[in-house]
Amino acid sequence: MGGYFIFFVFYFLFVFAIVVFLIIAQWKVYTKAGKPGWAVLIPIYNTIILLEIAGKEWWWIFLFMLPIVNIVIMIIVMIEISKAFGKTGGFAVGLILLPIVFWPILGFGKAKYEGNE
Repeated sequence: MGGYFIFFVFYFLFVFAIVVFLIIAQWKVYTKAGKPGWAVLIPIYNTIILLEIAGKEWWWIFLFMLPIVNIVIMIIVMIEISKAFGKTGGFAVGLILLPIVFWPILGFGKAKYEGNE
């Protein structure tokens, strides 16, 4: 029984460390885009700010509430985030499928926020 407890403690700490790392990476992305980094910590508001960075209207947040549509909208938003930082569609695929690698690249790398039209 004690072995399971130790396993779950280490598992929790590992997952917690990954979550904190991703929060810090997204915080850097938000600040690069001229938005408040602390917005990452506020549910719903962080999505509104993400939409602003992607150049989309705030009301798109309602599209995230629709099943299946939310997947399509997230793909569109990730493509626009990639474009806003001068990256390609391939980078957007990375943001979608492997965020633990691509958000830190965007946040800690040399990418500059160029904005959207």
